[in-house]
Formats: sequence, structure tokens, C-alpha cells
Amino acid sequence: MAVAYEPVWAIGTGLSATPAQAQEVHAAIRAYLTEKLGPEAAQTVRIMYGGSVKAATAPELASCADVDGFLVGGAALTKDFLTIATSFAAP
Repeated sequence: MAVAYEPVWAIGTGLSATPAQAQEVHAAIRAYLTEKLGPEAAQTVRIMYGGSVKAATAPELASCADVDGFLVGGAALTKDFLTIATSFAAP
């Protein structure tokens, strides 16, 4: 199972949540899933962030403990997509 989260205020604005904002919401989603599914199952759910992810914001967002991936929109059509796509790769 995968869950995608995008702040309403980010839709179509080009604005992205800060890593702290994204982590706070993703941690709350993970806590909810833990309560409903149990800790083991909750850890297997991929929680993806989808609020105007850009090459400049992807590495910091990827470093958040509960951000497991991205929902990429228009940036998937740019040269920056490779940076976004590899932001979860081990250094």
C-alpha cells in the first residue's frame, strides 16, 4: 500500500513544504497507520510527498524519516527529474 500526501496550499502554486512540515505530517500519517494496522504493517506502507517537489527541495525532503518517496508532477518533464528521482539513493 502507498499513501500520497500533498498540502492543499501547494497544489498548483509551485510552493513546497519545508522538510520539517513534511516530516510532521508524514509522522502523523504513520502514527495513524500504526494505530489502525499495527507497527509492523505501518512500516511497510510507503508515504509519498507530492507538493511541488523540485531538484532544490528533493534531497532535504528525502532525508525525512517518514517521507518514503515523491509524487512528481510537472518536474518529471524537466532536466531536474534525475536529481529528484535519485534523491533517495544512498550517498
